Amino acid sequence: MQEYPKPLARLISELQKLPTIGQKTAQRLAFFMLKLPDTETVQIAEAIAQVNKLLCYCNLCGAITDTNPCYICTNPRRDQRVICVVEESDDLWAIERTNGYKGLYHVLGGVLSPLDGTGPDELGIDKLFQRIRQPDAETEPVQEVILATNWTTEGQATALYLIQHLEMFEVAVTRIAYGIPVGGDLEYIDEVTLAKALEGRRKA
Repeated sequence: MQEYPKPLARLISELQKLPTIGQKTAQRLAFFMLKLPDTETVQIAEAIAQVNKLLCYCNLCGAITDTNPCYICTNPRRDQRVICVVEESDDLWAIERTNGYKGLYHVLGGVLSPLDGTGPDELGIDKLFQRIRQPDAETEPVQEVILATNWTTEGQATALYLIQHLEMFEVAVTRIAYGIPVGGDLEYIDEVTLAKALEGRRKA
């Protein structure tokens, strides 16, 4: 079987490093890029190159940002008394898209996973405790911490760890609800989700 030209083979190989991109998908993307005008391929390459150059982590909340501190942390209209704890920056943006949350965030940068060697010291947990313990002179004391880690084994373990250690602070600790999705049919809902929905029921 004839091999691809070296530049094309390299592009396919590099694309396969992306999450969920296998060899066939990488090949389709590579051949699609070959059909693009030179100006568009240059724009794509520049956008990729600038990601690491222009983005950083907010030194307050840990979110990916192009300004430090980020625009959420410096927005005077945000409720500084509430901090929502998420695993990664994409979780933060998922919540922001709802337009229903107006507090601050704290991005852990992952979850506790002993098998992967990820412990509390590798995450932004100490910085969270510091924000609660010693708020800035210009900010109000934190009154509530919302735990919005994913409902995976690691996410649950991380939430449990935080709940246990947040007991030393005078803050309310809440957990995002977990249950039936809008438009969901009970017949097709798994047992764990249905059980959690029953546990989290509220007055109608």
